Amino acid sequence: MTINESDVRAVLHRVTDDLTGPPTLLDDVRRGGRRRLLRRRVVLAAACAAVLAVPVGGALHLTDRGATVEVASPLFDEPTRGDLAGDERYLRQAREAWRQRARATGTYLRGDPHVVWAGNTPAGPAAYVAQRTLRNPVVSEPSGDRMIGLGGFVEPTADGPRVMTVETLTDAGTEGNSQAALVGPQRDVLVLLDAGHPVEFSPTFRYAADGRIERTFQRVTFRDGAAVLPVPSQRHKVTVALSRPPVSVENTVHISNASQILFPDGQDSPQPRQLVHTLPGAERAWGPNPAGQADPAAHYADPLAAYIDAGGNHRGGDSPLFTLYGATPDGRRLLLQTIQYDDDPARVIALLARDGAPFQAAASGFVDWQAPLPVRLRLPDGQGVLVAAEGAGLSYRIGSGRWQDAGRDAALLPADATEVRVTAAGGEAVTVPVGR
Repeated sequence: MTINESDVRAVLHRVTDDLTGPPTLLDDVRRGGRRRLLRRRVVLAAACAAVLAVPVGGALHLTDRGATVEVASPLFDEPTRGDLAGDERYLRQAREAWRQRARATGTYLRGDPHVVWAGNTPAGPAAYVAQRTLRNPVVSEPSGDRMIGLGGFVEPTADGPRVMTVETLTDAGTEGNSQAALVGPQRDVLVLLDAGHPVEFSPTFRYAADGRIERTFQRVTFRDGAAVLPVPSQRHKVTVALSRPPVSVENTVHISNASQILFPDGQDSPQPRQLVHTLPGAERAWGPNPAGQADPAAHYADPLAAYIDAGGNHRGGDSPLFTLYGATPDGRRLLLQTIQYDDDPARVIALLARDGAPFQAAASGFVDWQAPLPVRLRLPDGQGVLVAAEGAGLSYRIGSGRWQDAGRDAALLPADATEVRVTAAGGEAVTVPVGR
């Protein structure tokens, strides 16, 4: 990877200001996400006067000054839905809140704002408002999508209706736009617009013992244009997930204010240290300079799927991102990857591949970088035990036999090793059982 995450996030924050996209952009890029996902995020910058080119997954940019194009869209052309559709007082308040916010964006709009949906929620009245833009520039290539307007949810506050995140709307309809928002002081009410397609919902998730993601999804029932769902408080961490079926990263239904929850006050994602280690003999399976080869993301995206929270919203953590290249005794390529969500424990996944075959997840577990031996994974088929401790000398023994040197930082030990001696840089040694 050559992308500087801090720089990219800074560019996106500066260019989009309060126009924002979901927080998973860079993680999706790392995973080799489809261009359609990138378009969803980068297209949100199109309403600004200028968009800086960000080198992620190809160029996405305004290609013309955008003559006015009349595009039919249910976001503008259908009657207001929801149980407050006939409440003219509230609709006026929602439209006035939108006008005030729209003036602050400096974007040229045309026509009147349209309240797409307005309804009661446990947190108070809420709405979704959309308005056409004066110009309709092409916002991405090669798809040719055009910006057709701006839209945003209106949430209840003690001072009256307030417009939340404002987003660009394109002629792709809801395909490229956020469809949900978390409202209420505790962000414990999820409002989900009915875009005419089924949506699966999961309120929370958990980790299996080996670090895999476990979620239970259920089909959302829409009523009169939207679904209003009570959820656990999402003030500091987003645990809910939304996806069109089948549930996948590509089918994620985005929550418009997830970024504000995950990055309060414009905070940047943590910048974890990048730890890369190549085991002796790795070139037998990888060829010269394994770490210098092209990013193999396309080959290991599928085997990592069970460790990715499809439909979820997370920021990266601050634990070291540890990548290891090696070779197993039987000649397979060995690749270790790290994934961390939010402040949750980091997970490491060992992937194996023979010759040109795809990688397969072979072993996984959690990492405790405060422990004497943070990484300890037993590979299948008697291929050994992978251990790692940054900056430490490693040795092992089998039963009561003599200690064997295993180098520094990381090692692939024989499958029958029983103990590891970890000697820190200061000379303190700790003996750790290998375990089964």
